[in-house]
Amino acid sequence: MIELIKSDAKDLNKIAVLAEQIWNIHYPPIIGRAQVDYMLMRFYNLDSLIEQQQEGQDFYIIRENAINLGFISISKKTDGFYFIHKFYINTSQQGRGIGEKTFEKIQTLFEKIQTLTTIHLTVNRLNYKAINFYFKIGFKIKETADFDIGSGYQMNDFIMEWQGNI
Repeated sequence: MIELIKSDAKDLNKIAVLAEQIWNIHYPPIIGRAQVDYMLMRFYNLDSLIEQQQEGQDFYIIRENAINLGFISISKKTDGFYFIHKFYINTSQQGRGIGEKTFEKIQTLFEKIQTLTTIHLTVNRLNYKAINFYFKIGFKIKETADFDIGSGYQMNDFIMEWQGNI
């Protein structure tokens, strides 16, 4: 059974380890080794994760049978509107329905708090596997966006949107 374990500051090192495992396998063919290294250093070091949590991101470890499979981070933007900042599952565990079950749990979690109407996320435009997964669970492409993340690197993304009880 898939569990979502809400992370506090002491759990963020587990998120950093998962990020390194997942990113080093999945992203080099998409964005290159140098950008992967840069993004891990900039966004997934412990200090950066603590800062992201303090800025309002809620981190959850995705776990099955006491094994950490991935993680997700979400923040509330306004009533009913959330943003998924990170949604990563270990590459060896993909294709088992874990992502769908995780998304269902997230929907249930936030619908208990209030009416969930909209979720946005960004995904690299060349990350076809993730894009197709998001289509499968009901997201649509809203727009394209390029984000300068420093040191000459860009994130070339789709902004995707899921609409629930509108």
